[in-house]
Amino acid sequence: MIKEKKYSKEIANDIVFNLEYNSERPPLMIPEYGRHLQKLINQAVVVSDRDQRNKMARYIIQVMGNLNPHLRDVPDFQHKLWDQLFIMSDFKLEVDSPYPILSREVLQMKPDRLEYPQNFPKYRFYGNNIKYMIDVANKWEEGDMKSALIKVIANHMKKSYLSWNKDTVKDDVIFEHLYELSNGKINLLESAEELINTNDLMRTNQRSSNKISNSISQKPKILKKGKVNSPIHKNQNRKPQ
Repeated sequence: MIKEKKYSKEIANDIVFNLEYNSERPPLMIPEYGRHLQKLINQAVVVSDRDQRNKMARYIIQVMGNLNPHLRDVPDFQHKLWDQLFIMSDFKLEVDSPYPILSREVLQMKPDRLEYPQNFPKYRFYGNNIKYMIDVANKWEEGDMKSALIKVIANHMKKSYLSWNKDTVKDDVIFEHLYELSNGKINLLESAEELINTNDLMRTNQRSSNKISNSISQKPKILKKGKVNSPIHKNQNRKPQ
């Protein structure tokens, strides 16, 4: 009787000798294109013949375009593909590009920092738009148009004031704030100008707030299992029994 040969344990190092781990591989410049495309670009970099490098670069561009077929033939997108090609080659690929060759310095160039408007208004409840309208009114020449604009600004200031402080407010208070915000250029303190009545403005603010609350309350509620609970509307044409 022939004895079966016992199973001999394989050496783990022999099994995983050619196995690569991502932790041991160099990082990808643009991971979206994958490892295989990165290897193609690395091979093109070391090719000595320039004509051969140009052929390989055009082939790689076609492969990159095939990954985005809906944008492959757009001129701006072709420019983007060539820029990405140079980025993935770590700017070592020397080929003839139909577009200006991207450099490392241009890529790492940072844009100028935008200046954020630092506005710290004293009366925040008026908002920045009121201050902008006042500055525009200061630039206008004296006349009916400027007087009408100043009256509109003053009424809007009163409406904003009542939205913030739901109480009565005298016109003199609005005129004082307008005089201060305009740096003394708009003075209605000694004029006989009257603004819209406080009660009318309060009713206007109340109606606008009611519309917002009603629109929120009338939205259909989503129930379980995708059912929608719509508001019930009574039939106005139905005769009473």
